Amino acid sequence: MNQIENNDELFEHFSFLADKGQEPVRVDKFLMNRIENATRNKIQKAAKSGYIFSNENPVKQNYKVKPGDIIKVMFHHPPYENLIIGEKIDIDIIYEDNDILVVNKPPNQVVHPGHGNYSGTLLNGLIYHNENLPENRDGRPGLVHRIDKDTSGLLVVAKSDIALTKLSEQFFHKKIDRKYLAIVWGTPLPEQGTIDKYLSRDKKNRMIMSVPVDEDIGKRAITHYKVVEKLGYVSLIECELETGRTHQIRAHMKHIGNPIFNDQRYGGDKILKGTIFNKYKQFVENCFKLLPRQALHAKTLSFNHPRTNERLAFETELPNDFKSCFIKWKNYSKNN
Repeated sequence: MNQIENNDELFEHFSFLADKGQEPVRVDKFLMNRIENATRNKIQKAAKSGYIFSNENPVKQNYKVKPGDIIKVMFHHPPYENLIIGEKIDIDIIYEDNDILVVNKPPNQVVHPGHGNYSGTLLNGLIYHNENLPENRDGRPGLVHRIDKDTSGLLVVAKSDIALTKLSEQFFHKKIDRKYLAIVWGTPLPEQGTIDKYLSRDKKNRMIMSVPVDEDIGKRAITHYKVVEKLGYVSLIECELETGRTHQIRAHMKHIGNPIFNDQRYGGDKILKGTIFNKYKQFVENCFKLLPRQALHAKTLSFNHPRTNERLAFETELPNDFKSCFIKWKNYSKNN
């Protein structure tokens, strides 16, 4: 055992506030629905060791969570994501100066270390590239926003304290413009519109976001969208974010009945539109194989430079997997 493990200091690894609509549920089940890659066995073991707390008091695995409870998981070692080690990883840097760098993130890369992903993340590569990145409020160097693991595209990173402060302010005041391209099932109606719906953790599946019945337990999320091209049973759309909530585009598109193509968490990985013919089913399966992730790409990003205040604008090409899937659907819609 090292020195930390021998003393009584505990480090917070997870903290969850039970919604006011929370139904009584065992704490082990409550945590299983919120922590990725966690098994009931691991959670029960943590509870037996006195590492699970409700409102600062240790509880056993059969404790019933009540509305308003603050459930924490604490251990004698700091979270691994706080021990970020630089790794030599290829990063597609589109722009860099003394204050910022703009990155084109590939699909299948996690932005920062977290439960189950402690290495190989974009942040590990950024730390190797520049070990003096300023820490944000969550202790994550350089990050002012993030995109999901299986979403590709543009990300701005702060290299200086002034950049971290000024970029965070721009995000807060909605001065940063972000446009995404997505392939969705069906064609949204109207073909151009705004989704202004609150989002919160889904009550049944805490790994996803959904529109709550009670807005008091969610955060307002605004997505502007327009159909760029109809491709038969799917459409290419452009989304512009006014807010930046977790899974915002993915949850909003599901809510209006047009989940993102091959979005496993939000139900887009099933055939939702089209014929019953085996030939068509095989075609869709081939598209899923070509694009083994949600069809979502952060295409454009514009903001004011944190030091000069000059407006900067960046744009990226679609990655090969997205482009191949788009072309396949385009050809299919022409020929059928």
